[in-house]
This record gives sequence, structure tokens and C-alpha cells, in this order.
Amino acid sequence: MKKMLSLAAMFAVLAYASPASAELKLSGDAGVRLRDVSYFGDADQMTAREADDDLLFQYRVRLNAAADLGEGYFFKAMITNETLAGGWTTSNNGLNEFDLTVSNFYFGRMQENCHWAVGRLPLNSLNNPIFDLTLYPAQPLESPVAFLNMDRVLGANYGVKLGDGMLNATLCALDNDFNDDTNAEGDGLLNDGYAFLLNYKVNVGDITIEPQILTVLTNANLFTQDIMGYPGLFAGKVTPYTFGALVGVPAGDAKLSFGAFYTACDDTTPNTNIKVDYSGYLFRVKGEIGNFMAWYDFNRTNDDAKDVDYTNHFVWAQYKIPVYSSAAGSVTIQPTLRYLASKIDDGSSDVTGSRLRSELWATVTF
Repeated sequence: MKKMLSLAAMFAVLAYASPASAELKLSGDAGVRLRDVSYFGDADQMTAREADDDLLFQYRVRLNAAADLGEGYFFKAMITNETLAGGWTTSNNGLNEFDLTVSNFYFGRMQENCHWAVGRLPLNSLNNPIFDLTLYPAQPLESPVAFLNMDRVLGANYGVKLGDGMLNATLCALDNDFNDDTNAEGDGLLNDGYAFLLNYKVNVGDITIEPQILTVLTNANLFTQDIMGYPGLFAGKVTPYTFGALVGVPAGDAKLSFGAFYTACDDTTPNTNIKVDYSGYLFRVKGEIGNFMAWYDFNRTNDDAKDVDYTNHFVWAQYKIPVYSSAAGSVTIQPTLRYLASKIDDGSSDVTGSRLRSELWATVTF
């Protein structure tokens, strides 16, 4: 609590700095949620943790800062708890601390036909699963990049208006390897793991189309999950690629969006004889109407090196109930359901399990 008060005091001082200083605008949200977790089927065999029903009391605070420096130059940052689960902390007899740290920050310049930004960039991975499929090929559903990787990556972005749309290129660092370079394919001179994302967003009538490709340029440690969602290190450093597109379609009072992505990797990890050979795809259908939003994801990944198939289904559904709203902020209550069903098939047998997370969120924005 003392750290939170100190940060708030610091922001207050900066916000009312001298006229020669940039004006710092503050916003944020705070929430509490009640979560019930239930497991079904063979979930005990599919997770590194004991798959047992659990009732959790959780809370989260996120502070946003933005500064307009003039002539299009800007700075933005978000401060929250850098734990897993997107900053949500589980109450533990009142003994747990809620430490606020800088989760993402970036600065750059916005101009009429182009822009650039550098820093710890937000990925918007809740709405774009391309990083999920790339970094978590065995189980990319339930937005692991948003909730396990805190939805940000260190990198640089440049965007330019091209024709009727906007072309964006992002170079990012996925990991830092302090070992010596090797002669292995993909190590190159840089050794660390770098990735490059290219996407083009354009409106064709009322339809929004966003094709994109993400390729890992140098060998990088990717993460896999046991099927119920807990992280483990992927076998070695590899260079997969992923491509696909998002499509948004208006439908009267509703908004529909669709996504399709494919990923593949065929590598031998450096300094080992471990063969990494897999391919997978992810389909998404999402609908929004009024305060209701839901999406369905389907994923199948084939690990040809180990002759194992992974199949995953996921549904997220929520309804936002307004309690209070003004120019200064809002209060909402949001019932949410998150259902994950998965299967692992090694050719001779299969293991099937599922997990249901039923949640009630109460959130204040300011």
C-alpha cells in the first residue's frame, strides 16, 4: 500500500508540473473478481499442477500514464503487478503483497501518414492470437501471451500509410542468450532471439481486413504449456513462422470478426540432435452486440517429431453490466465464462480434459 501511495503522489506531482513540462494524463482501472475453477475428464494427467476445484478471490490495479510532448511526440506507460495472470493477484490470508512495476512503456511520434514507437510495446494479443500460436504452439488458447507474458514485448514499430491502408512493421526481442554463438542454423551473429511482425490493415467497404506474418529470425526459446495452461520451456531454440489474417464484418447492431492462422517449424535445436518438427492452425470466431461479447477458438497442432497431436477448443463469454458512468469514470459488473477443452493423442491412446472458469468481475475505471 505504501508503494501504491508513493506512486500516486509521484504522478500527482508530475501531472501538475510547470507549464514548460509535458502534461501527464493519468487513467486506469481497479477490479476485484471471484473465480471458481472446475476440472473435468483427465485433467489430472494434463497439468503440472494438481487439477482440483478451487474458489479464488483476486484483485488488480492498473495505472496508465500518457504525455503529449508536442509535434506528434508522445510517451505512454502502464503500471501494474508483474505477476502471472495479467496482473491479477490471489488473496492469501492477507499476507501477499501487491507490488506495482512498469509493465509496458513506449515513446514515439504520430504523424499524418506515418508513425514510430520504441519500448516495451503492448501486443493487443486478446484480439490478435498470432503471438499465442507462435510462442505456445501446443496450446495457444485462452490468450497465454496476455496472461502469462503480460501482453508486451521489447521492440520497435514503424507504420506508414500505403494505399488505402496502414502497413506496420515491428522488430522485437523475444529472449537474451548470453552463451557463445554456435554454428547452428539460425544462430547467426546475434545469438539472441529476434522476431519480425509485418501486418497491413485496410478497409474494403465496411469490411476490415488485416493480413499478417510473424517470423522468428534467430533461434529463440519458445514456450509450450501442458494442456491445462501452465508454462514450461519448449525443447530448445527454434525459428518458426506464422501467418494469417483477421477480418471484421459489421452485421446490423452486431460486430463479427474472424481469424485464421497457421504456424510451422522444422528445426534441429543447436548443439543437440533434438528434432523439432510441428505445424498447427488456429481459427477464431468472435461476436459483439451491445454489452455482450463471446468468441470461440479452435486449434490443432501436429508434432511430427514425436508423433503427437494436440487439439484444443476454447470459449470466452462475458456480459458487462453498467452500474455507474460519468465523464470521470465508470463502475461495471461483468459475469464471465472461460471454458477450455483439450486432447492429446499419441496414436495409441488419447487423454482428454477440460477446465471451466466462472468469474464475476467488479471494475472501476477512472
